[in-house]
Amino acid sequence: MSKNSEYTIRQECPADFSAVENLTREAFWNVYRPGCLEHYVLHCYRNHPDFIPELSLVLEGPADCGTAAEEEPRREILAHVMFAWSEILVDPASGGSPAGAEPRRCVSGEVPRRLRMMTFGPISVRPDMQRKGLGKLLLDYALEKARLMGAGCIAMCGNVQFYGKCGFVVATSRGIRYADDPDGDAPYFLIRELTPGFLDGIRGSYRDPAPYFVDENEAEEFDKQFPPKEKKVLPGQLC
Repeated sequence: MSKNSEYTIRQECPADFSAVENLTREAFWNVYRPGCLEHYVLHCYRNHPDFIPELSLVLEGPADCGTAAEEEPRREILAHVMFAWSEILVDPASGGSPAGAEPRRCVSGEVPRRLRMMTFGPISVRPDMQRKGLGKLLLDYALEKARLMGAGCIAMCGNVQFYGKCGFVVATSRGIRYADDPDGDAPYFLIRELTPGFLDGIRGSYRDPAPYFVDENEAEEFDKQFPPKEKKVLPGQLC
């Protein structure tokens, strides 16, 4: 747990699940698509073996409705992030032999390796608290905890202008391709070493873990338990 005079970062507990899913829904609604799927992704991922409970973290702060008469102002969850184990498929001809790289023999006889590492997301900040530094505060804490848990690097998709402030670089600059865009620069596919030299001599590809892809009909049913919200087609959405 991390605590300062205003904010506390701690591990999510089951009593938080509903509030965190609603927070995630509010943060992503109509951002990348009409409505969103991220709250359902989070809901499903918690039951996957690659989900990392120790890195499903919430940031709490004082509730706006607290009164001066209260000795201890009520605190609310303002942000959340989840992490999961993932892997880089190392090219057979790639050099280097990082810790965590496991052999996997192909039918052809080649032996590519799976480099165990982590990814994260969704990361959510309550809409009225965005652009106040809370996302970076939470992520910086989580990345250090991931390093202490043995993650040599982290890969994810996002905006380098924001995540660059947390040490992320375009992954192709470190020799790691995005499997869904193998011939492109994929400027949105980012990586950060947590262990210096972890990616030295490594070339390979990364594919988003399967739990990030959910059934949209099931997501629609799941969404019915939340307060109704209007889905809108807005400029800048991806789909």
